This record gives sequence, structure tokens and C-alpha cells, in this order.
Amino acid sequence: MNTFTTTSNPVNIVPTTSRRWSPRAVARSAGVFYLVIFTCGLFSELYVRGTLVDPASAAATAANIAGSEGLFRVGFVADTLMVLSDVAVAVLLYVLLRPVSRTLSMLAAAFRLTQAAVLGSILLAQFAALLVLDPAGPGAGLSTDDRDALVGLTMEAHSYGYLMGLVFFAAHLLVLAYLMIRSSWFPSWLGVILGVAGVGYAADSFGFFLLSGYDGTLSPVLLAPAVIAEFSMIAWLLLKGVRLDAWRRDVDGVDSQTGVTA
Repeated sequence: MNTFTTTSNPVNIVPTTSRRWSPRAVARSAGVFYLVIFTCGLFSELYVRGTLVDPASAAATAANIAGSEGLFRVGFVADTLMVLSDVAVAVLLYVLLRPVSRTLSMLAAAFRLTQAAVLGSILLAQFAALLVLDPAGPGAGLSTDDRDALVGLTMEAHSYGYLMGLVFFAAHLLVLAYLMIRSSWFPSWLGVILGVAGVGYAADSFGFFLLSGYDGTLSPVLLAPAVIAEFSMIAWLLLKGVRLDAWRRDVDGVDSQTGVTA
């Protein structure tokens, strides 16, 4: 497929074929899924695991999970919904930003889909804690100390798996930031803060992997821009969607010049 460049927009516009969707509707759909990600992710990480997991005591963690199994299971379902929504957002953002660069949009989607695959996989490690604690399950023959240690190990594995997923998410945000800055139907400032968030996610995750004994002291500072960026992204997608005037000029204009229906 040919690549076109307009004088009003320096990005390379790739015309779409037989498009019957509204870019604003796609953007707002992405915003709804992004809101699910934000809500479910915060609930699972801050309320469920923040309440039940004691990093200093595997025994306390095991006792907390055993005593609040219902909450733990709800957190698992919330994480699953978050991962499913991540897949949807990856596709919808690809559709919106493909006119800027098909290759980079696909790369951004691939990074986000990889993150979803990693997070989905480590959810099995989290659920394994329940299997270990089940009196009739595979951990029935273990001593209390061994059982508690194994529960602590599964939750620790989940924590580091989450950090690995955020490395791919950071790469997604950096590519996404570039695409948004290059486009004219998203504000440049949104792309900038998403890029800063990506750097923060990467720095925090690599801090845990590279520095022995690192306890996340800098995490609140490194991740603060991410909270602002994610909330701003949700608000923009839901309330504004895309700048339709810019979209019609830069994308629909090329489609009309080439005979492609909008």
C-alpha cells in the first residue's frame, strides 16, 4: 500500500480501506477499557495485595490469604479483566495511530500485548497460592513452615513478574508517546507525559532487577508521573477522543484524494 505525505501534516499517512468506524468512537472505547485497567489494577495491587501480602513475613501472607480467600479471588478476577482490557486497548490504539506509522503502531501494540501475556502468565503464580493453602490440594503434605514459604515464593514470583510486564509496558508507552507527538489528532503534551511515565516505569523495574536489596524506595517518585499520565490518557480518550478536525484534514483528506471511502 502506498504511503502519502500531505503538506499540512508532516506524518506519513497510510490510507485505510472501506473504513466504517468513527475515530472518536474508537478512542472512547479505548478510554472505557483504559478505565477498567486503571480501576482493576489499582484495586488488585493496592487493596487486595496491599492488604494481604506482607513482604516481611511469608507466614503472615499465608494466614492473610487463607483468612480472606474471597477477597483474594476477587482480586484475581479483577487482574484478569485488566489483562483482557489491555488486549483491547492495544488493538484500538493501533487502529487510531496506524495512519501516523503502521510499523510503529504495530510495535507499540506488540509491546502492550506482550505485557498482557506476561501478566496473564504470572496470574497463575498468584493463584497457585490458593492451591498450596487448600487442605486437600497439592500442599496438603507440607509442613506449615514449608507451606508458608511456598506461598511467599509464589507471591514474590508474581511481584517480579509484574515488574517484568511493566518493562514491556514502558516500551509501549515510549513508542506510543512518539506516535502521539507526531500525530495532530492527539495533543503533544499527552505524548510527552506518557513518555515520562514510560521512563519512570522502566527505571523502577530495572531498579529491582539490577540493585540487590532494592526495596522500592524511589518507586513513589518514579511512578508519580505514570499516575498522572494514565489518568490524563483516560480523561482525554473519554471526554475528547480525537481532534476530529485534524483527523478529517490529515486522514480523511488523503482518503478522499485517493478515492478511498471514509
